[in-house]
Amino acid sequence: MIRFSINIMRGCFGGCTFCSITEHEGRIIQSRSHESIINEIEDIKEKVPGFTGSISDLGGPTSNMYFLNCNDDEIQSNCRKLSCVYPTICKNLNTDHSPTTELYRKARKVQGIHNVAIASGLRYDLAVRDPEYVKELVTYHVGGYLKIAPEHSEPNTLSKMMKPGMDTYYDFKNMFDRFSREAGKKQYLIPYFIAAHPGCDDEDMLSLSLWLKNNDLKVDQVQTFYPSPMSLATAMYHSEKNPLKQITYKSDRMYIPKQTEQRKAHKTLLRYHDKENWPQLRAKLKEMGRSELIGRGKECLVAEEEAPKRQPGAKAAGHGKAQPAKGYQPVTPQAVKAKKKPSKKNASQKQKPAAKAATGAKARSAQRSRIADRIKQR
Repeated sequence: MIRFSINIMRGCFGGCTFCSITEHEGRIIQSRSHESIINEIEDIKEKVPGFTGSISDLGGPTSNMYFLNCNDDEIQSNCRKLSCVYPTICKNLNTDHSPTTELYRKARKVQGIHNVAIASGLRYDLAVRDPEYVKELVTYHVGGYLKIAPEHSEPNTLSKMMKPGMDTYYDFKNMFDRFSREAGKKQYLIPYFIAAHPGCDDEDMLSLSLWLKNNDLKVDQVQTFYPSPMSLATAMYHSEKNPLKQITYKSDRMYIPKQTEQRKAHKTLLRYHDKENWPQLRAKLKEMGRSELIGRGKECLVAEEEAPKRQPGAKAAGHGKAQPAKGYQPVTPQAVKAKKKPSKKNASQKQKPAAKAATGAKARSAQRSRIADRIKQR
């Protein structure tokens, strides 16, 4: 993907608390000219081995922030807001996507270029401000799937992330579906989500899981929050305070899912469809007092545990365990010794048959002698 992709801009004014791109690249967007980007497409076409005419990405940290900046340079130089798009889009922010739309059209016209994809993440709350851009993107530059990042569904957690609410997501999805139908294409959104973010409790994760189930989404593009350097969410994770508000010694502590088992449980809720996670998910739902979500109904999150199947030919009695025969006595060491060394009584009993045999032989011999004497007398 990287070999045939082109970076068209740097920077991000989104200010998401879990991301440090703003700290690395700044809030002011640095955009390349159309001419510079088209020249690079020509270079890739002529010089990069294996090129087949498909540009894998025209993007950057956020692909549709190209040429978007503050309308007033003086306001921009003095502004200290953490984000230009949270909690709402700033009135001084230029949201005209026409430079991006025009760039896409120029890139498609380059001779030898068959496809130009947009694989970078998309800020959909900005995109809905320009329906023409969304139509151009969906019609020509989505290869079946488009990445977006709601990150969560619950207002409590979204406020700690500095992300927009789900209303904007629905607006963009409606646009995306409509323009896909008009283009005669079956295309899908790939939403990203984060588990165990600072401030996200078990109830928020369960609500997100139910939202995914109700929207028939079985997501794989997920991650468990990792406290990476230079992000505000990392400060939340370690200090257990909310730096988005004024902090004093009286400030309330934030709820931070730090324990390994707790973090795993949050990701399990996010991936409710994975059968390998079901035992842990059942245990978590029972712990939360939500056992009604275990079952086969449409409202249930996970199926109940199946009873072990009986093996063919196995007897039901004793749950399939072999039963001892009547009169059975357990073998003891004493019994083994007794079997090896018979008692004197047993020895005498064994000798009696031999004595009887000897007596019988003598009687038969005496009888034969008497018969012989009678014959001689005759």
